[in-house]
Amino acid sequence: MPIFMDRHDLAGASAADVAEAHLKDLSIQDQYGVKFLTYWFDHRRGTTFCLIDAPDAETAQCVHREAHGFVAGEVVEVALSAVEAFLGRIQDPEAAGLSAKEMDAGHRAILFTDIVGSTEMTSRLGDRMATELVRAHDALVRGCLSQTDGREVKHTGDGIMAAFPSTAFAVDCAREIQREFQRYNAGNGEPIHIRIGLDCGEPVEDSNDLFGTTVQLAARLCAAARSDQILISENIFREYGNAAVFTHGGRHRLKGFAKPVLAYQCEWLNA
Repeated sequence: MPIFMDRHDLAGASAADVAEAHLKDLSIQDQYGVKFLTYWFDHRRGTTFCLIDAPDAETAQCVHREAHGFVAGEVVEVALSAVEAFLGRIQDPEAAGLSAKEMDAGHRAILFTDIVGSTEMTSRLGDRMATELVRAHDALVRGCLSQTDGREVKHTGDGIMAAFPSTAFAVDCAREIQREFQRYNAGNGEPIHIRIGLDCGEPVEDSNDLFGTTVQLAARLCAAARSDQILISENIFREYGNAAVFTHGGRHRLKGFAKPVLAYQCEWLNA
């Protein structure tokens, strides 16, 4: 059966309220041939996301409607592998050992890296040497991810996409990645220069794919960044909590976005 993720707006609900509603779903799911796999609850934003194995979206909605009446506002079909890559778990919070206080909100920051001039680099150095430089990039980025709770979602060929449960961790990781490449370049005859883009958001956003808009914006900001630069979205700027590290706010025309997008440069030197 397909796998779906839905989004509920439950302003004012507590973690206990959401857990009780989930148990009510579980109590009648077999009547509909549905399996509720897990859920995420964002107390601050008043949103809940359910992961459901169901014949179709409407059947999953029927269970919600009968069990407690909290019908989802959005439902999208997802791949389990993508959910696990972005969110890190596909089982109930209790099975993962999470308390109500530690409940994962499902909100994620998305980071893209990109090697500047990778096509020219391959043409100039040849496939073998270019591959070695990509491997060096991968090792440096993955080392920083492991220190900041980052999860690699996929390799893009000349960069990496990663997800973070914390906006602060994502920004700190981006800055550390650039510092690592600065140290690497100081000791190597063939330097590697990268650019980075960051945005954050919720799993289900207006019927897009999983983190659809967030992924798209982070990728476009990465493409718009200059060599050795980090560009972050207005969402990241609001959530990070330390505006001192961000400068040069301006609007950028990005592919796929109808209006110019406000973005900020993240400083990483002398940190």
